[in-house]
Amino acid sequence: MDFKALEKEVRFRTMRSSGSGGQHVNKVETKVELLFDVNNSQFLSQWQKRRIIEELGGRINKEGLLVIGAGNRRSQILNKGAALKKFERLVSKALEPRKKRKPVSQLKANPEKRIREKKRRSEKKAWRNKKAIPKNGDGLHFSGSPLVKG
Repeated sequence: MDFKALEKEVRFRTMRSSGSGGQHVNKVETKVELLFDVNNSQFLSQWQKRRIIEELGGRINKEGLLVIGAGNRRSQILNKGAALKKFERLVSKALEPRKKRKPVSQLKANPEKRIREKKRRSEKKAWRNKKAIPKNGDGLHFSGSPLVKG
C-alpha cells in the first residue's frame, strides 16, 4: 500500500488541546484531527474501501470521513506526525486478510466419557452453591441461636 499517495487525500483540522501545559494550552491549537474521505479516495479499490469501512466503522462519522485524533504532544507538527502514523497503522491493519477460522474437530476419545466428566464437574459446582440443610436425627437444631447439640 502506497501511503504517500493516500497522504495527499488527507486533511487536517486543528483545535486547542486539553490537559496540562498551562497558558500555552489555552492559546495555541496543537491538537490535530486527521480527516480522510474513504468513499471518495482515488487510490483505494472498492474492496479496500469496503474493508476499511467494515473494520474502522466506529471512527467514521456521518459524512463518511475517517477521523483520527492526536493531541498528546505540545507541538502541532508532532501531533500531525503522530496522527499520520496512527492512520497508517489502522489502515494497514484493516486491510490485512482475516485468518480463516478452523472448525473444531470432534474428539477421537470416547464421547460418553467426556459427557460423564462434564456432568460430574457440573454436579460438583452445584454442590458448592447449596446450603447445608440438616437431616432429621443428625443432632443439629436451627433455633435462631448458634447450633446446639441436642
